[in-house]
Amino acid sequence: MDEVEWTRRRPKPEDLRVGLISWAGSYLTYETYKSTVAATAKGLGRRQTWEILVSNEHDTQALVRLRSLQGLYLLCEADGSLCYGRPRTSHHGCFLLRFHRNGKWTLQCIISGRYLESDGEDVFCNSRVLSAYHMWTPRPALHVHVILYSPVNHCYARADPGVGRVWVDAPVPCLKECGFLLHFQDGCYHLETSTHSFLSHLDRLVSQPSTQTAFHMQVRPGGLVALSDGEGGMLYPQGTRLLLGLGSSPHRGEEWFILQRCPTWVSLRSKAHKFLSVIYDVELCAASEHLTQMSLFQFECDKDSPNLQLRSANGCYLAQRRHKRVMADGQPLESDTFFRMHWNCGKIFLQSPNGRFLGIVANGLLMANATVPGPNEEFGVLLANRPFIALRGRYGYVGTSSECDLMQCNMDQPDCIHLLPCRQGIYHFQGRILLVNNILWHLSPLGKVRPQLLYRASG
Repeated sequence: MDEVEWTRRRPKPEDLRVGLISWAGSYLTYETYKSTVAATAKGLGRRQTWEILVSNEHDTQALVRLRSLQGLYLLCEADGSLCYGRPRTSHHGCFLLRFHRNGKWTLQCIISGRYLESDGEDVFCNSRVLSAYHMWTPRPALHVHVILYSPVNHCYARADPGVGRVWVDAPVPCLKECGFLLHFQDGCYHLETSTHSFLSHLDRLVSQPSTQTAFHMQVRPGGLVALSDGEGGMLYPQGTRLLLGLGSSPHRGEEWFILQRCPTWVSLRSKAHKFLSVIYDVELCAASEHLTQMSLFQFECDKDSPNLQLRSANGCYLAQRRHKRVMADGQPLESDTFFRMHWNCGKIFLQSPNGRFLGIVANGLLMANATVPGPNEEFGVLLANRPFIALRGRYGYVGTSSECDLMQCNMDQPDCIHLLPCRQGIYHFQGRILLVNNILWHLSPLGKVRPQLLYRASG
């Protein structure tokens, strides 16, 4: 594919959220019903998630407020106690956030000058003298399936399992190789590829996680992260091919990446088994049986709305134009780029803003013609960059523990569930560690008794 101009989307709120871990390994937690704050939780959940609102930022510090998912703020009172509510003055709840070389954060109350600290359970602001008890480790709270974007090189990281390397050379993050699982363990991070290899300190992919695949992370508000080996080596693109490896002399901020949740890319296929593709820059046609990068579309939807947007690899959105034509030249907030999606036995219908359904006409072009959908308006949809899924619900990830054979929905780390295409956009869920036994995931019939649990059964 020729070089395309891909505009990186603005960060979503979830990209800007973090958990804060005290020196004792517990998370800063707001108590919903008590309007208090503590540091007792051992995992990152909703009550341990904070959005960092920046009003002023410099190289090593920023003026911030911490807001919970409920929209209330971390507040420091005159007696050094902490509570959870709404600011009473312009500086109430403001902290000076300092970034330390070891990746830790400190938060100093603007009004009192005292540092946020924990004794292992309680949280307060008592001391103006900095110590290890005031250090907090930030942990990004976004979904663990991520992409890494280099703002210096304007490209995304891409794993190359054939040679066992990672390059920073993908202008568009539509390939499964651009997605990574970010595992957090013992204060460090492990980058796992879509083929379940791990990036090591030797700049190569290895089959198992170890101390050689553990990286320390520096975090900045806004989703900026940098990874290091803890001994002076930083992870950044190197050489003419932009190999991602450890080095000691990054230039112009090459070590910084923007961390975002891995987007969903799909392909759409007509009843004649032809892929919908962008041709001649912006026209849409279903004429090829071969899947190319211009046949992939970023699937953007809101769980609270039936509407969706489809973004092409040319950087623009599908939009209805004059004479019922549908073109790939739309802008993000343009009303003509929002289509209503109707599911039909694993396939979908797309309804344009004028109420007509998108379909393939005789010459293969995409038009918004039909008032009632039929076979020409039916599209098979397949995930293009999702060989597996990591499920997260309200209380955490879906995963297993060593203590029982049940799958739980409140885990700190997910189990990978492989997707086995069946037919017409329908998939089987298959456990990664049980591929040999061909085991599928099913909902538990005991849902009324223990709704947070799933079980594993042979399919």
